[in-house]
Amino acid sequence: MKQLKNIFRICLLSLVIFSCKTKEIVIQAQEVDDIVTYLASDELEGRDTGSEGIEKAAVYIENYFKDNGVKPYFDTYRDSFTVKGKEAFNVIGYLEGNDPNLKNEFVIIGAHYDHIGFAEPVGDDKIANGANDNAAGVGTVMAMAKYFAKTKSNKRSILFTLFSAEEKGLLGSKHLAKTLKNEGIDLYIMLNYEMVGVPLVGKDYTAYVTGFNKTNLAEKMNEYAGKKIAGFLPKAGEFRLFMRSDNYPFFQEFNVPCQTFCTFDFTNFDHYHKVGDESDKMDFNHMANFVNTFIPAVRKAVNAPTKEIKLNPSK
Repeated sequence: MKQLKNIFRICLLSLVIFSCKTKEIVIQAQEVDDIVTYLASDELEGRDTGSEGIEKAAVYIENYFKDNGVKPYFDTYRDSFTVKGKEAFNVIGYLEGNDPNLKNEFVIIGAHYDHIGFAEPVGDDKIANGANDNAAGVGTVMAMAKYFAKTKSNKRSILFTLFSAEEKGLLGSKHLAKTLKNEGIDLYIMLNYEMVGVPLVGKDYTAYVTGFNKTNLAEKMNEYAGKKIAGFLPKAGEFRLFMRSDNYPFFQEFNVPCQTFCTFDFTNFDHYHKVGDESDKMDFNHMANFVNTFIPAVRKAVNAPTKEIKLNPSK
């Protein structure tokens, strides 16, 4: 009888473990397709800061956060500021960490949701829809927000930040970085996603990291993922991309690892700031794989017992 009870316990434990595994959230290609296709639709007219189109984008992101149980960090989801007399706003979702000590440390996962509005016409088309730049990055952040909200697996607190006015000179991220610095939050890392809608070609990694040598972020993300997902692209240094995306204001304010992941390598996408940056140019199977590849590494970074991702000396 005792042996039978032990067998029963083992079977029950196996069932529990199997059940937990089946609850793992996997992001489907259709989910990122839906997000990017809406944000890059003609209805939003290129999401220029201060426009009716970017207002629609903000409402869409807010509703997504609400539907998936992601709370606002401030009184509302919006972090408002002005750009040349026009109202602008970052959209910020918040998940409190579930560890009593680590929840006082923050990880920011971000992307900019604005674009340039209109560009040089091609035929009758003058809308610069900004699918790869940067609805794809927004879709990545929103999918990660859904994952962490559903799994409740974050020990540290996470801010999911969608920035406006990036195209105006990183104005949204500059505003939020200063605000959070003045609040005195303990920022561990900032992970930014920019132009990830098409895969790299001929590389042995999934995305390159801007400011590669400034930190051990790539090394740790590869360790966490159990494979090489983060690599070095020489052109990223040549074009000073570390200082040209929304990671940079947080690096300036907090002096902690704040970097961008990107799959645009200057050869694999011909529609930067052009009307051809449409959702039908995106590879949504790649995007779903991208998100599902990065989530385990991001989760381990969020849950690391100590601040393992660090600035490199003299970088």
